[in-house]
Amino acid sequence: MELGWHEWPLMLFTVLGQCAVGGFIVLGLTLLCNQTTDEQRKSIHKGMFFIWVLMGIAFIASVMHLGTIARAFNSLNRVGESGLSNEIALGSAFFAIGGFYWLIAILGKMPQALGKIWLIIGMVAGIAFVYAMCRVYQIDTVPTWHNGYTTLNFFLTVLIGGPLLGCLLKNRDCNCSGKLLAAVSVIAFLVSIGSALMQGSELAGMHSTVTSAMALVPQFGKLMALRVVLVAIGLGLWIYPMLKGNKPGTLAMLAGFILVVCGEIVGRAVFYNLHMTVGVTFGG
Repeated sequence: MELGWHEWPLMLFTVLGQCAVGGFIVLGLTLLCNQTTDEQRKSIHKGMFFIWVLMGIAFIASVMHLGTIARAFNSLNRVGESGLSNEIALGSAFFAIGGFYWLIAILGKMPQALGKIWLIIGMVAGIAFVYAMCRVYQIDTVPTWHNGYTTLNFFLTVLIGGPLLGCLLKNRDCNCSGKLLAAVSVIAFLVSIGSALMQGSELAGMHSTVTSAMALVPQFGKLMALRVVLVAIGLGLWIYPMLKGNKPGTLAMLAGFILVVCGEIVGRAVFYNLHMTVGVTFGG
C-alpha cells in the first residue's frame, strides 16, 4: 500500500497551489485596505515574491507528473473541453496575472487605481484556478472523488493555509487584523475535521466487486488524525502568541506553515489513494 505517495508531484501541485492562492488573496486584501500605508505596501510587495516561488515549485511538480515540458504544453490543447487543460490554463493565468502585477508593483510603476483592479482580477483568477483543480477530479467513474468533499476540501486548504501564509509574508506592523485571519483558518480547520468524519462514514459503505473504499486506505482514521495533529500544531504556533497579546515571530509562523502544508499533504495522500473506479458492480 503506497498511500498515494506515488502521486507526490500532484500533492505538491495542489496543496502549494491552493496555499499560494489563499496567501495572494490575503495580501491582495491587505493592499486594498485603506489602513495600509505606502511603506507597508512596499513591504508586502517584497513578501509577495514568495507566493510566486511556491507557484513555481507547484508548476515544476506538475511538469514532473506530466513527464516533460512538451506534455505540459500539449495539455493546453483542449481548453474549455478538458478539466486538465482548464486547470493548467487557469493556473498559468493566475501565475501570469499575479506575477506581472508583482513585477510592475515592485518596480514602483503600478498606478494605484489600476493596481486595485489588477489585484481583484488576480484574486478571481486564483479562485477560478482552485475550482478548475476540483473539476479535474469530478470523474463519474471514480465515486470516491466524484462528490462534494473534493471541492470542499480543496477550498478548505485555501482557507487553512492561505491566511497563515499571508500573515507570514505581510508587514508585521500592518493594521489589518491577523486575529480575523486566524479565525478564518480555525473555522476552516474545524469544518475540515467534520468533513473527514462524514466522508469516513460514507466510505465505509462504498464498495465494488473488486474492493471496498476503506480497503484502499485501511489506516484512514490514523492518517486523518495525524493530519489534524500537524495542522493543529502549525496553527497553534501562529495563534498562541496572539492569544497572549504578542505578535507571532517569523520563525514560529514559518514552522507553523510548514507543519500545515505537511498536514494537508497527508490528507491529500489519502485522497489520491482513494482512487477507485466503478468496475463491474458498485454499491454504496
